[in-house]
Amino acid sequence: MDTQQVSAPSRAPSAGVVHINIRLTDGYSIISNRLSQHRDMSLLAIGLGTHIQSLPAGSRIGVKALAEIFPESEARIAAALRELEHHGFLRRIRERVQGGRVATRTESYNHPEAAARRAGAARVSPAVRVSPAVRVTPAAPVVPAVPVATSAPAPAPAPAPVPVRVPECEPAPVPVPASEPPVVREPVPDPAPRLVPSPAAPKPPPPPLPFPRRPSAPLFDEAARLLAGLQVSAPLFVLSEVDVERLTPGVAAWLERGVRPDAVRVALTDDPPVPLRHPAKLVRHRLVALLPPPVPAAVPVVPLQNCDDCDRGFRSPVPGRCGECRDVRAYADDGPCLLGG
Repeated sequence: MDTQQVSAPSRAPSAGVVHINIRLTDGYSIISNRLSQHRDMSLLAIGLGTHIQSLPAGSRIGVKALAEIFPESEARIAAALRELEHHGFLRRIRERVQGGRVATRTESYNHPEAAARRAGAARVSPAVRVSPAVRVTPAAPVVPAVPVATSAPAPAPAPAPVPVRVPECEPAPVPVPASEPPVVREPVPDPAPRLVPSPAAPKPPPPPLPFPRRPSAPLFDEAARLLAGLQVSAPLFVLSEVDVERLTPGVAAWLERGVRPDAVRVALTDDPPVPLRHPAKLVRHRLVALLPPPVPAAVPVVPLQNCDDCDRGFRSPVPGRCGECRDVRAYADDGPCLLGG
């Protein structure tokens, strides 16, 4: 009977990606995992960076040149190039070439951190050389000190032992029950006296009447007309000429804060106490206690502009181009572009 052959178990994973790699001898590029597995860039930027790494030196990688090859729009390609430049995989340098023209050289890095360290090491200044005019005098030799033998002091005589007396054991005292201590009651403090001001005590001054921040004659005239006309809608609020003149700044402050005259009239005369003895004092109290907050400053609105290139709307204080069109022009092929590895 033939011997049964045991086959080795397959090492392929049961789930996930399985790599079927074939040894390549031409037509391949070495891409760093720092680019292909970057966690902070989009897939479009990683794919575009991989494509740029595979191009030979001197290839054109402008937005328009890449848009002719790939189906993505110029705006998306410009955004991907901006991502690569932000993370250090691309660097654009403007150089003046022969004929006075300005060319853009784009440097592509497969290891941005190592390139930055190499550039930093190249900028380190050389070691400082000592001038020949400075003469260093050798230090005098140090002679080791010879220890001097000294006679050891004579030992002092040991003191005689002192006898220690051991106390005799005494019986423990037997506790004697004591009588219960008398109950001491704490005196109850007298209630604090109520602080009632005397009728002759001076009263605190009333709060000041509100005043408008930007007083004007039309504002005060409108406030005076409102106070004088309170008795038309509320017959109980009959104010004297002196009361109207004294309360006009408070009503002007309400009108300055954007409150409509009808709302001011309702707030001052609604639900009065019965009987109403002093209408001027009630109006003054409500002007102070119910003062509304000032109107917040208006937020400036940025005007809407039309882009000069794509004619799309965008908000900007000055006309011009939108952000995507500016990126496209920044990476446009204005001159010869040299790709450096």
